[in-house]
Amino acid sequence: MSTLVTKKERTPFMKVVRRGTTKTLTFLGVPANSILVMFAVVLLILNFLPLLSLLISSFTVPANGVVPTSDWDIDVWNIWEHGERQYVPAGEFTFYNWWEILFSSKLAVGNFWLPLARSLLVSTFACVFAILFGGIMAFMITRTNMPFKKFLTAIFIFPYIMPQWTLALFWKNFFITTDFTAFGGEFQALTGLIVPEWMVYGWFPIAMVLGLHYTPFAYILIGGVLQNMDSNLEEAATILNIPRWKRFTKVTIPMLKPALFSTILLVFSSAMSSYSVPVTLGNPTNFYTLATKMKSLIEGSGGRYIGSGYAVAIVLILIGVVMLIMNQVQTGSRKQFTTVTGKSGQISKRNLGKVGRWVIGSVLCFFVAIVCFGPMVSFFLESLLPNSGDFSSGLNFKAWISTEPIGNASAGYVGLLNEPRVWSALLGSIGLSLACGFFAGLFGLLIGYAVSRKRKSPLGVIVNNVAFFPYLMPSVALSLIFMIVATRLGIPASTTTVGIFIVMVTVGVIKYIPFASRTSLNAMLQLSEEIEEAGLIMHIPWWKRMTHIIFPIQKAAIISGFLLPFISCMRELDLFVFLGSDYFILTRFMFMLEDTGVAALENAANFLLIIFILIANYLVNFLTGASMDKGIGGSTK
Repeated sequence: MSTLVTKKERTPFMKVVRRGTTKTLTFLGVPANSILVMFAVVLLILNFLPLLSLLISSFTVPANGVVPTSDWDIDVWNIWEHGERQYVPAGEFTFYNWWEILFSSKLAVGNFWLPLARSLLVSTFACVFAILFGGIMAFMITRTNMPFKKFLTAIFIFPYIMPQWTLALFWKNFFITTDFTAFGGEFQALTGLIVPEWMVYGWFPIAMVLGLHYTPFAYILIGGVLQNMDSNLEEAATILNIPRWKRFTKVTIPMLKPALFSTILLVFSSAMSSYSVPVTLGNPTNFYTLATKMKSLIEGSGGRYIGSGYAVAIVLILIGVVMLIMNQVQTGSRKQFTTVTGKSGQISKRNLGKVGRWVIGSVLCFFVAIVCFGPMVSFFLESLLPNSGDFSSGLNFKAWISTEPIGNASAGYVGLLNEPRVWSALLGSIGLSLACGFFAGLFGLLIGYAVSRKRKSPLGVIVNNVAFFPYLMPSVALSLIFMIVATRLGIPASTTTVGIFIVMVTVGVIKYIPFASRTSLNAMLQLSEEIEEAGLIMHIPWWKRMTHIIFPIQKAAIISGFLLPFISCMRELDLFVFLGSDYFILTRFMFMLEDTGVAALENAANFLLIIFILIANYLVNFLTGASMDKGIGGSTK
């Protein structure tokens, strides 16, 4: 009897379990649902657990830190000066790391507030320059009868393809004078003029280099709007005899507002977190931004201020999050900016005159050619000079073919073609980029497919937003986060072991998944579900539907999702600045050469990297058909 009662008592429970199991298996039986569940778990772990680790570290007493027992003691510095120091054991919870950078009278200004002000200054001027230069180029290409359009649009992306710190090195090579080195740069050699210090080091060159690097963003965003904007909207204002300046400020600018706002947010947040350009053009005059000061706090003074460095990294991340919120508020508002009406597709071209069009076109070609080809010419010429900037000593190919030590003999570097450490670093970069490109592209493809099929479900929204979250995080901060993770896992962050390689691949995949997933998502949204349903009716397995139906149709976009992370990783420095040794990847190796006294080898390696990246970018365009001269007036003669 008792057995029967027990069985009856279990029956309702077993029915619930069986029903829940059936629903779960049915839900997971849909490939899109299984992918969303898997990536929701994986991305949440990889994004937020390391971030939580950084946050905890910022509230923890570092091993070599000195923290008084009273975190909020106003007279703490008086206590320290009289030698009555009281310590909190390492690993204990403390607010002092934040107190030190935000409120400490002796450290806060130099370690946080002044670098913050400098970062804001640099980012603001980089935005202004990028919008002005990119906007003018976009207007000239789309709205005038200027010649050379195809040539300009074909090369205008070069500054973004090249690593931003190579532009910084080019700026220094070009403008440096005998006030800083024994021999001047190309500008002094050509003109005999010596530029002031603020032209070589400080906020101005940093802002200019970052502005040049991100100008293609402004060109693409603004040019896309101008290309598709119905000119009748402006002509209506002309009929009403509205002055030209008023038409521009009251009609054109409001229609460009979304593109302008997106450009400002993109350039501002990227410039705020840049590390390599400020450290190249700022450190000689102790011009620290938040990113460079963060690294200085973490690696300097024997780890004394490492906790404060972690706090600065969190501030950088918060700035990126604020930028995203501002973008969401702007694009999510109920205001609409209709620029394509469907009633007229004509675009009026402004006549620059028979002479003016050729003068303006020639001037722009000259300036853009210097910006785009100047770094390659400069690096190649500098690689042929025995002493950097000394053109009187003649040219030679020792930095390329020498089998004897060149430059600083103690460094032991031979010519690039015979230097095994260069080729080892290049192979390391290629291996790391291939791994990052493959996994980022594969995961992005799966995420894009799943989100496109379930984009209205809560799980699809979560995965889509979490996959985009790493884009907000500054590369240097993400590198720091995973350095902490590697340390906690017992993996030395400055080695070339398999463990640190896996950590570097993980960082790269997380950083580049937003690019790959958004590329795949846009491609998948163009496909009707009926195409896949036809294969489903014929009982074709999911993997075969992906490889035989979906992939061939959207091959170009999907290949872009694999190749774009590869190119981005090849030129990346900030993302791996805390990970791996200086000899592991080529960007770290070249950056290290800056301090070794072998400038010719450094310039040769920079030239090699730029050529490799340009070839890879050409292959992307050749294989995918993606090119800047399509869709923004570049094909116009």
